[in-house]
Amino acid sequence: MSFLNVISLLAGLAFFLYGITLMGDGLNLVAGNKLEAVLFRLTSNRARGVLLGTLVTAVIQSSSAVSVMCVGFVNSGLMQFAQAVSVILGSILGTSVTGWIICLSSLGGGGGWVELLSTAAITGVIAVVGIVLRKFSKSAPRRHVGDILMGFAVLMFGMSTMSAAVEPLRDSETFLNLMVSLSDPLLGFAVGAVFTAIIQSSAAAVGILQALSMTGALTFAEAFPLLLGIAVGGALPVLLGALGANVNGVRTAVAHIVIDVLGALFCGVVFYALNALHPFAFVEKAVDIVGVAAMNTAFRLVTVLALTPLIGTIEKLTDKLVRAPAAASEESAVPVIALEERFIRFPAVALEQSHKVIIEMAETAKKSLLGAIALRGEYSEEGFARICAEEEMVDRYEDSLGSYLLQITPTELTAKQNEDLHKYLHAITDFERISDHARNLAESAKEMYDKQIEFSKASEYELGVLSAAVSEVAEMAVRAFERDDMSLALQVEPLEQVIDDLCDLMRNHHVGRLQQGICTLQHGFVFNDLLTNFERVGDHCSNIAVAMIELEHDLFDTHEYVDSLKLIKTEAFEENYERFRVKYNID
Repeated sequence: MSFLNVISLLAGLAFFLYGITLMGDGLNLVAGNKLEAVLFRLTSNRARGVLLGTLVTAVIQSSSAVSVMCVGFVNSGLMQFAQAVSVILGSILGTSVTGWIICLSSLGGGGGWVELLSTAAITGVIAVVGIVLRKFSKSAPRRHVGDILMGFAVLMFGMSTMSAAVEPLRDSETFLNLMVSLSDPLLGFAVGAVFTAIIQSSAAAVGILQALSMTGALTFAEAFPLLLGIAVGGALPVLLGALGANVNGVRTAVAHIVIDVLGALFCGVVFYALNALHPFAFVEKAVDIVGVAAMNTAFRLVTVLALTPLIGTIEKLTDKLVRAPAAASEESAVPVIALEERFIRFPAVALEQSHKVIIEMAETAKKSLLGAIALRGEYSEEGFARICAEEEMVDRYEDSLGSYLLQITPTELTAKQNEDLHKYLHAITDFERISDHARNLAESAKEMYDKQIEFSKASEYELGVLSAAVSEVAEMAVRAFERDDMSLALQVEPLEQVIDDLCDLMRNHHVGRLQQGICTLQHGFVFNDLLTNFERVGDHCSNIAVAMIELEHDLFDTHEYVDSLKLIKTEAFEENYERFRVKYNID
């Protein structure tokens, strides 16, 4: 094999790897980046986890990417360890689909019209269609289909290049002797594992093995141990992807290796034991490109069937291999904001995770607000300190989420994902401001307690009505955001309008009480601070709901939408406004 053949082989491998990546990314984008998100939504049982792992891996053409996602899911608490193991088992089977795609490269042509069925002809047609869609289509989905076709064409070209590069080996005595030596199970296993660990792609390693099979010099005895080693070597990218993960994340990565090793050990022991008792006639026969794909799929299918019932045992074994440090069992005083950097390349998962964390932020802000409202009636230093701590926690949420969401922005997003991203960026600012006003309310309660300020019965009654209205609008806004409930979001603005009216009316009433000498200026300053903060909370709740509504209607000017909503005075708006006006009447 000449130096030029070696260069051709490496070039073919490069095209092959790029083709797999391009095709997988295109398939994923055509699916709307939703495939990864369903992994932690729909893995409630083992069988479903295995099926989903198989499907997603077959589509994105990377078992290591699926396993790295599982590491991230477990690391951030989105998925239980046992669920991740079932998905990993499915990914091990799903990656064998690539081998069957490669089999298309063995299609040959004869004379005349049969030549149209050759690999070169099919690849050429697909490449032309793909580049036309990629360059001239204005539709994003069609451009992604073009990426899929181009990826397939590049993959086929890479495979053909590798096959041509290794063709001279069929007459090489050195190569034939090397192949014979690889029939030794341990040596073949080691070579397959090391080579796959170096190129970090089990699909590419199988592709090279299939290219070698086209020389006619590869037998079953030589291919089988290589495939076992390839399976184990393919786990290296998953280990690298677990760097920086917590204990459960590392356990998930180690579980991938444990599964591959146990699968290779089980299949190897069973096969060689049976072959020793009754030698199989096909062992020394040459295996072709389809035979390698079939052998790879059969081995991985047996692994999945044998190990799926043993997920619990795998979990216990992994726990023993990766022990948690003693400090890990102690509950942290500061909650951890789990935003996985690994998910940035998977926008659907990153946004799903962001939504989950924003809900935590929203609940913290709401809890802080309700606690601050209650603090005015029953003040305590512990309650005040808790509200201050919650406000600092919400600030941390905003900083972390803002940075994380901005990292998602440059990635290619669908229209719906863009809407969600805008909505989330709006929401985190408003939830943070709600917690700020909650702290302001708590400070007003502290001032009243320290200075022994007491309002008149009329003032207390009015503040009680306003507090109830603000509590309801906060509950409504948070619940609408959490559930993406548009009908609930449409009720927020009418209630916010009632709160504005209440604040204006209460200011007028308080001026009257000042004139009558019922209240003092000291009362007035605190009273006005309370009204201002209540009014601002209503405004931010309105912003959250209106952002949801405007994106639903493809509008992007919040103030314009609110103004038009009030001017139009829709029947639904009027009905809701009247209902809340009667409910929170202070006259």
